[in-house]
Amino acid sequence: MSLFKNFSFDKIQNGLERTKEKLTSRIIEILTGKAKIDDDLLENLEEILISSDVGAETTEKILENLKRQLKNENNRSSEFVIKNLKLILEELIIEDSKNFVLTKLPYVILIIGVNGVGKTTTIGKLAYNYKNINKKVLVVAGDTFRAAANQQLEIWAKRANVEIFQKLNNSDPSSVIFDALNKSKNEKFDIVLIDTAGRLHNKNNLMSELNKIYRVIEKVLNRTPDETLLVLDANTGQNAISQVKEFIQILPLSGLVVTKLDGTAKGGIIINLCQKFNLPVRYIGVGENISDLLEFNKKVFVEALFDK
Repeated sequence: MSLFKNFSFDKIQNGLERTKEKLTSRIIEILTGKAKIDDDLLENLEEILISSDVGAETTEKILENLKRQLKNENNRSSEFVIKNLKLILEELIIEDSKNFVLTKLPYVILIIGVNGVGKTTTIGKLAYNYKNINKKVLVVAGDTFRAAANQQLEIWAKRANVEIFQKLNNSDPSSVIFDALNKSKNEKFDIVLIDTAGRLHNKNNLMSELNKIYRVIEKVLNRTPDETLLVLDANTGQNAISQVKEFIQILPLSGLVVTKLDGTAKGGIIINLCQKFNLPVRYIGVGENISDLLEFNKKVFVEALFDK
């Protein structure tokens, strides 16, 4: 069930256009007109899936499932194969199926990820979506090491028409978040979106800083953040796998946000990420407008990929 009001199949379809060209259009092309599905065709299918960042292990799972479906089936038409391929992909993709009821307020969302993946943009767009369902939103500038990060977040907060909490550059991020959370409790904010640094001068510093932030949130709320979302840029392809491996060692993640799908042919990385880490994709970015961050729905995602 969708929480936000900005769902658009057309936006998803248009945002996946380049991925469709590289992945599903090529699959449909090799299947069309084939009298039978043979080993050569399956080999071609394997090459297409791997080259589209679906990943070798995930591709193997897809082909094994497909062969199993075809084994005792006389109908090996392209329509039958595509229908089963769509079902297999849906099964492999993980989405968050829970209904979001904001019972414990403030509902705190910690946003993490390396610099440049679209963290600040994601926060601005999330703030806009929550504002549109009449929630009182506070955006927290927790990346105090980069002046540009705060300036950009301030611009997005204004666009979303929500309040921003920030302090002077180089303030201790944990102190900023401590004060922001107390403010959110005192002033009865519904949603708190926390930005964080994506890169300190070494990995240990980043781990230490994020752990400290996490502990401060626990201390103020008497619970962990309601969501900890890792933002990934779809353009980075397989490098997104490495980023999840790094951050999953630092904090328990509740889900992923995959941005910039409209600018890449590497949308297949979503399938790979779900399989490797058993993490749900919560949101996808399919454009630059403030309304272009959409809740992820695996059925809609697959339909949009194969839709003509």
